[in-house]
Amino acid sequence: MSKNRTKFYVVWQGRNPGIYKSWIECKSQVDGFEGAKYKSFESQEEAIEAYRSDFKTFIYKKKEPEKNPIFTYNQQGKIIENAICVDASCLGNPGKMEYRGVDYQTRTEIFRKGIFEDATVNIGEFLAIVHGLSYLKQHNLNKIIYTDSNTAIAWVKKKKAGTKLELTERNKMAFEWVEKAENWLRQNDITTPIVKWETNKWGEIPADFGRK
Repeated sequence: MSKNRTKFYVVWQGRNPGIYKSWIECKSQVDGFEGAKYKSFESQEEAIEAYRSDFKTFIYKKKEPEKNPIFTYNQQGKIIENAICVDASCLGNPGKMEYRGVDYQTRTEIFRKGIFEDATVNIGEFLAIVHGLSYLKQHNLNKIIYTDSNTAIAWVKKKKAGTKLELTERNKMAFEWVEKAENWLRQNDITTPIVKWETNKWGEIPADFGRK
C-alpha cells in the first residue's frame, strides 16, 4: 500500500495568495477567481521557492526550440553525397567576387554568378547559399547544401546579410543581389539542411575556385 504524500499548493494569484497544505484550501482561493495562478509541489521547500518566483516559470511550459532544418555541422560525421556544394572567390577584400554551385556527385557546375565589383567573400558565400536554396526549390530537388562559411550560414539563419561593407557605385550590383536574396529568404520557408563542410577532414569543398 502506498503512503499518501502531502502536497503543497502555491497560489500566486487568488483570493489570498500564499502556500496551502491541501487541495481543499487551495481550491477555496482559486475556484471562480478570474486569472487564478496556482500549482502543486512535492515539498514545502519547492513551494516556498516557487512562491517567491515568477509564476510564469512554473505554469507556462517553455516553448520547444523551433525546429530549424539549417544546421552548421555534419550530424552523420561523413560526407552526404546527395548534395550541392557552394563557394565564393574574391580577388581582394573588397574586390572582384564570384560564386558558384557544384553537384557533389557529378562535380558538374550548376550555377555561377559574377563578377561583382568591390564585394566581399562573405557576401559571395551568402548569395551562393541562397542561390542554392532557390535552385533546389525551383527544381524540386531533395538535396542538402554544403558551405565552408559559418558566417554565411549565420546570415542565412537571420535572413539578413551582416556585411559592414559600404554601398558605392562600384558595388551597387552586389547590394542589389543581397537585397533580392534577403527578400527571398523572408518569402520562402527553408526546408533544406545547410551543412558546414569540414575542410580539415575532407579537403577543399568541391565548389572551391582553387585560387588560394
